[in-house]
Amino acid sequence: MTTTTSTYLGIAQNLARYHTMTADQPEVKTATAYYEANIGKVKSAADLVGNYRLLSYALQAYGLGDEINSTALIKQVLEGGVKNPKALANTLPNPQWKAFAAAFDFADAGSASPSSAGSVATATSDYVEQQLEADQGQTDPGVQLALYFRRVAPTVTSSYGILGDENLLEVVQTIFGLSPTTSASQIDAEAASVAKLVPVSDLQNPQKLQQLIERFTANYDAKYGPASGSGASLAIASGNETGAVGAASTILSGIVSSNGSLLAGLTGSSLISAGLLSSLQGVTLGG
Repeated sequence: MTTTTSTYLGIAQNLARYHTMTADQPEVKTATAYYEANIGKVKSAADLVGNYRLLSYALQAYGLGDEINSTALIKQVLEGGVKNPKALANTLPNPQWKAFAAAFDFADAGSASPSSAGSVATATSDYVEQQLEADQGQTDPGVQLALYFRRVAPTVTSSYGILGDENLLEVVQTIFGLSPTTSASQIDAEAASVAKLVPVSDLQNPQKLQQLIERFTANYDAKYGPASGSGASLAIASGNETGAVGAASTILSGIVSSNGSLLAGLTGSSLISAGLLSSLQGVTLGG
């Protein structure tokens, strides 16, 4: 019987093969070919924002695919860069924004320009990883969460980074049996609790990170069972968010998204309240 644990381990132990299989998908090959052929023409944040196909690819590569229509925010993030601690990219709770801004820093990138061979290779590899995670989420959201945690958790620099990322928070809550709800007034207390349970140093230690992921998949299997992911995945794939919440209400305490963004206001099953997210907007990660 296939479980979240067995599926995740099978992928993690053969990641290169799964990457190759995903990269060879026709739609992925087409998107990657266009990106490789055209990113060199982009010289500014405005150029990138003005090219929907390139912007969509770049955002997806950094786990921000759902932000494709937030062009004003994207431009502000890119133009602000990451050098100033108060730059927008450094204050948003999702650490993916900082990584995105650093990768597409047209003004100060120098040899690390978005069109350099190294930058293009990183972007295309990350895009394939995102697609792999999304593909797995169609049959088992738990596998998608595990792969996401494996990739993103090591980039977190404080417990606020976990609180501000729905997917990371889902994993931590599942591992330690934490309540899926909190409030803006509890931010500091929640951050302190998470910091004790999951020290940042553990997330940057490959062995401890793997132990955390295996605890998550084991708890996920024990709580939801091996066949629990399909109903939620189908509902999410259909684009019917309200239906997805209904189908997943007994499976997930929140909807899994490829980029960890919050689907605020859909239902009381949200992992973190809109008020808490709003408060986290002012938190500087890495502090």
